[in-house]
Amino acid sequence: MAAPPERPSAKKVHIKTFGCQMNAYDSERMAEALAPSGYALTRDPEEADLVILNTCHIREKAAEKVYSELGRVRLAKARRKAEGRDTLVAVAGCVAQAEGREIAARAPLVDIVVGPQSYHRLPDLVAEAARNGGSLVATDFPAEAKFAHLPERPAGKAPASAFVTVQEGCDKFCTFCVVPYTRGAEFSRAPAEIVGEVTKLAARGASEITLLGQNVNAYRAEGLDGASWSLARLLRRLAEVPGIERLRYTTSHPRDMDDELIALFAEEPKLMPYLHLPFQAGSDRILKAMNRKHTAEDYEAIAEQVRAARTDIALSTDIIVGFPGETDTDFEVTLALASHVRFAQAFSFKYSARPGTPAADLPGQVPETVKRERLAALQALLDKDRHAFDRATVGRRLKVLFEGKGRKPGQIAGRSPYLQAVHVEGPAELIGQIAEVDILAAGPNSLTGVINSGFEWRGPVQAAV
Repeated sequence: MAAPPERPSAKKVHIKTFGCQMNAYDSERMAEALAPSGYALTRDPEEADLVILNTCHIREKAAEKVYSELGRVRLAKARRKAEGRDTLVAVAGCVAQAEGREIAARAPLVDIVVGPQSYHRLPDLVAEAARNGGSLVATDFPAEAKFAHLPERPAGKAPASAFVTVQEGCDKFCTFCVVPYTRGAEFSRAPAEIVGEVTKLAARGASEITLLGQNVNAYRAEGLDGASWSLARLLRRLAEVPGIERLRYTTSHPRDMDDELIALFAEEPKLMPYLHLPFQAGSDRILKAMNRKHTAEDYEAIAEQVRAARTDIALSTDIIVGFPGETDTDFEVTLALASHVRFAQAFSFKYSARPGTPAADLPGQVPETVKRERLAALQALLDKDRHAFDRATVGRRLKVLFEGKGRKPGQIAGRSPYLQAVHVEGPAELIGQIAEVDILAAGPNSLTGVINSGFEWRGPVQAAV
């Protein structure tokens, strides 16, 4: 009788994730891809045999943050080497894609540079680096190859709220954005593949799924029936998956916000009343310079249509201030649009030039002091509207999905349908469940409440194995 195959020796991998939710999803999949090679996750880089920095290239000084973190990794690696233990170092994600060769040349301690479309190759790259040393650079682009080669999601309990990437890349080429250059052209995963992944997550205890994509509402894929599937059709199908109680999606582009998708907010109760829809600027002149392909009027019309479909919806957005050529008048128009739409949540940033993007070379770069003043004025308005939205939930009874322990002993924390953080006094056994909560107060960053006394606890969530 043949001897059983040897099990890989226990090794540890530490993954530090920068940036967006898609990077968080990618980090999960990297860990899953490495598990068959014997790597278990650790939060402590000092005990890691492999350290991965999963990077983001969207914001200013992204690469410098990576090199700063590599400095800390270098120290940890030196301490381990003094103890006779080696550490492999990998840089993954969008900075790796954009600056792969430069990273390899500038940071000799990096063994592997792997772009976001090539991380399915990590087990082979790690094995090769361990055998031969040197710096390996893998920055190929085809997303379909990645998804075809990733392993099955593992058994065991899943988080109550899970992410699933359904679309990657972007064809819009906004002049400030690096995504088309780091993530490639738009690619949508097959519906059957997504339904299968969500079904398995539900069987493991997930009850909320957030669909991810750089332009998630540009999702278009051919189903097994030969028909084209839109994001709306995909959401309808996922709402039928047993165990799935909540659906969300992010991030959307105004150009791809069609009538079918908007109507779904009224038609599908499992689609949560929350929409993240960046408008970036309120001035049509600046929007044209950004190559956004929509006007302020277009955006306001979409917001009105969405609110007509779901009157209580929480709208969220991204806004950039100080884009090249932005005048005081342009900025005032942005303030006016934000004031008119009234966002429940918003992410606002000073423009930062990304190397290789068209906007980096535009004339009329706005002084840093001006950008800082404009951002402060905008954030004061956005904070006022956010607090007003949160205060409007006080006195209401909301269904909250509990995801973990709260900030204080005896507390548990979760998310409202509007994605607000909610803290209550309650047993840890409720984590993973949805309960009705009477909202009592709105704080600076979260709501507090009490669980409805009529709520019937149905016991701990059991994951399929």
